[in-house]
Amino acid sequence: MQIPSYPVPRSLTDWQRRRAATRRTLRSLLGPLPPRPRPVLATVVARSDHGAYLREDLELDAGPVRIPAVLLLPRDASPPHPAILYQHSHWSDYAVGLDELFQPWPVRETPAVALARRGFAVMSIDAYAFGQRRGGGPGGPAERGRDEETSLSKLFLWQGTSLWAMMLRDDLIALDYLAARPEIHRRRIGATGMSMGSTRTWWLAALDERIAAAVCVACLTRYQALVRHRALARHGIYYFVPGMLRHFDSEAVLGLIAPRPLLTLTGGRDPGSPIDGVRYLNHFCRRLWALHGRRDHFAARVYPRLAHVYTREMWGRTVAWLVRHLRPEERR
Repeated sequence: MQIPSYPVPRSLTDWQRRRAATRRTLRSLLGPLPPRPRPVLATVVARSDHGAYLREDLELDAGPVRIPAVLLLPRDASPPHPAILYQHSHWSDYAVGLDELFQPWPVRETPAVALARRGFAVMSIDAYAFGQRRGGGPGGPAERGRDEETSLSKLFLWQGTSLWAMMLRDDLIALDYLAARPEIHRRRIGATGMSMGSTRTWWLAALDERIAAAVCVACLTRYQALVRHRALARHGIYYFVPGMLRHFDSEAVLGLIAPRPLLTLTGGRDPGSPIDGVRYLNHFCRRLWALHGRRDHFAARVYPRLAHVYTREMWGRTVAWLVRHLRPEERR
């Protein structure tokens, strides 16, 4: 397979030309998506007080579908709040979805409480086939889990797009809604996630510059490294974008984030993130961020002995990065 070269740009002028072309190509690869609603309307399903935060359970009107969502507003901070889009992971546990935000993982303090205590508003949605959206695919209520995910992928391919593109559309709709809320500081919105949530995060940050800072845990390597290491089975059907490698690899997507703050954390023994692909991306990004004069806005850490995990230390780095770049007053 011949994959076009995508070298580190020689100058910012060179990069600006290539960046614009990359974004156009990326959007064309996602196919003809339904237009996003403007504005995004939401139905409040429930409101509740959880001490550290006020919780709103929502349904976002996404045109052909409705997206279950949750928004947390910190109790002990004054608006406008910096905000985090918390992108849930996969793990083949389709029952969880956005509820991952309320699980004591990767530390005992849930992400909901940990982020709210630091003054962040937090939003999360259920991806297709997860959480409250199980049984909503073309196979009907009885089809769930991997079968539902596969049927959704087939249907979207027939429509000229992909499951991944439609998931990104949902994430963009969530971002539209979050940025429009009066309680939110729209220039201080970040995103983070692990595994599938990581991939959702770096793609979203590449497509929309309203993501002011991002942290990606695992699931970040070159696609051709996955092919070379025979590791395609390590990722679900949602992960694949038709035609991608005819144009470029994942460094082209990451490059669209520069020079905004990006932190990546990867296990060196993660079979779904071959380490040679990880090192290539880290080298590419360091060079590109340096070209912008913002070396401090890119950081990458590889944990040589770890596999596909999210540790207490990784979570500490995640929160510290988000505080540093979205709540700079907290650093004083």
